[in-house]
Amino acid sequence: MFARHDLAWLNAEGWRQVLAAAAADHVQAIAAWQRADWPLIVRRADVDQAPGEVALGLALPPRPEDGRKLRIPCRVHASGVRRWAAPLPLAQLVANLVTQPVGQPIGKPAGQPIGKPAGQPIAQPIAQPIAQPIEQPVAQLAAHLTAHSANIPPPWRGALASLAADAAGQGIALHVYGSAALQVLTGQAYLRDTSDIDLLVQPRDRAQLDAALALLCSHANVLPLDGEIVFPGGRAVAWKEWAAARRGAPGTRVLVKEMARVSLVQPDVLLAMLKEATCLN
Repeated sequence: MFARHDLAWLNAEGWRQVLAAAAADHVQAIAAWQRADWPLIVRRADVDQAPGEVALGLALPPRPEDGRKLRIPCRVHASGVRRWAAPLPLAQLVANLVTQPVGQPIGKPAGQPIGKPAGQPIAQPIAQPIAQPIEQPVAQLAAHLTAHSANIPPPWRGALASLAADAAGQGIALHVYGSAALQVLTGQAYLRDTSDIDLLVQPRDRAQLDAALALLCSHANVLPLDGEIVFPGGRAVAWKEWAAARRGAPGTRVLVKEMARVSLVQPDVLLAMLKEATCLN
């Protein structure tokens, strides 16, 4: 059900499990995240993970003094997830960009503590937790997240809009994760001058894979793009590594990340999976 980079909102029991297992110096940050009702990010499973558990992560904004970002790993039983969603669609991010004057800090206002964003809370409260997680509709997720905090740097906005338009014109769905997504999700200052824009693409066949790769390579000339291609079964490869491997010597393998493992795989194996998926349709 869950995939890497998915967004997971916890219920009260889920947060209890996270706080019970947390290191003492992480409790304050986790409690603030809970108060704001921000989602955690699904990550690769731990080797000692129990059946029914979901591995999650919480990444705090970079520290101003050195740029280091604290990442807090945690696990909860799947019943502790109230609702979940795929990563934020690029089209929805672009459609809801918030105009921010040049020179103003990106993200939360100066001095605004974590967990207390300016104005109304980004997340809408749920009256009663539910026993099983439900998938968040894309339209509802977009309204839920971007009404308050799509604080994307002004120099990126036109280029992102162009990328989103080109992707839509070719029927390619792009999703945002990483620092850009966290800044939109929370309104905090994650993006720095050296930040990348991490994008996910899940091609349905080889033709769309080639089109998506060409699209990303083209727009990477004007945007700091990074991210992954997700093949059937959730097998993900960094798109830059994939492009380099396809240009490289025959037999070059690529690093594949899955929910349960990481492995080196021949590109032709992944291409065959796309062909098989196309035939089934």
